[in-house]
Amino acid sequence: QARRSAVSALDDRPYDPIVHGQEIAEFYGARPSLWQVAVADARAAREDGLSAFGPLSVSDMAEDRTIPGPAGPLRARWFVPDEVTGVYLHIHGGGWMLGGAHHLDFRNEEMARACNLAVISVDYRLAPEDPYPAGPDDCEAAALWVVDHAQQELGTDRMFIGGESAGAHLSLVTMARLRDRHGLTPFTAANLVYGMYDLRGLPAVRQWGSLPLVLSTPLIDYFVDMFVRRHDLADPDVSPLMADLDGLPSALFTCGTQDPLIDDSTFMAARWQVAGMPTELNVVEDAFHGFDYFDSPLGDEARQHMYSFLNSH
Repeated sequence: QARRSAVSALDDRPYDPIVHGQEIAEFYGARPSLWQVAVADARAAREDGLSAFGPLSVSDMAEDRTIPGPAGPLRARWFVPDEVTGVYLHIHGGGWMLGGAHHLDFRNEEMARACNLAVISVDYRLAPEDPYPAGPDDCEAAALWVVDHAQQELGTDRMFIGGESAGAHLSLVTMARLRDRHGLTPFTAANLVYGMYDLRGLPAVRQWGSLPLVLSTPLIDYFVDMFVRRHDLADPDVSPLMADLDGLPSALFTCGTQDPLIDDSTFMAARWQVAGMPTELNVVEDAFHGFDYFDSPLGDEARQHMYSFLNSH
């Protein structure tokens, strides 16, 4: 299985997570803050490979399809291996404002092959043009479609869900919505990677400050403001740390110690465990937000941990 490197020239250096973190902070510190540029320009820069994550890598394995959404068709990237033992609904990150299903092609192809899962990565409406509840509504609709069509399309009804950053948040919201609104608990396991689960900001977020190690306190506040606008941040549909977790599936939470969202993963994992569900928490020393996007020992090991978790189910 060929895997394309989709990241910056940092990949060519001996890996040192602290040095890499410093360089990423310097990269973003030398540029205008996200709230100082037009959203369209920020998105275009990512598409052009001008972020610290480098150029995008599009997979030959991926097939673009559309599935029905509440405001029109949703694009979905399908990665279907030769043998399919389950379906993984992937929800991408990007602060509810940025990113796309094609931004994680390399990782979704790798997961499809490593786990024999048909990975379906969905595009959802983005803030600020379409703030809450547009994105969660789209993810709910996508999940319902997969529930209804997985057996017919892919020959399996074993389902998984997961995502990174905003995608982990939306994955958790989607699981709770399917349970509460539709009486469905279809997922065997959830793979939740450095998500934000209390949008009011837990202590690590509030204490982080302005260091732009991919995320910073001001940037997180900007993302939340653009996504939620005037809605109550304590609403469990917005901050799923406040939600009833009964009946949700086994979950793996992954986060690094150099990520302002570390409290979100550790607090949610504790609540998950207390609620009685099988829970794994993988806290990666010296890892920053988005670390698993890079070809590095820390990123490679974290992804292999995710694949082992999924394969165990």
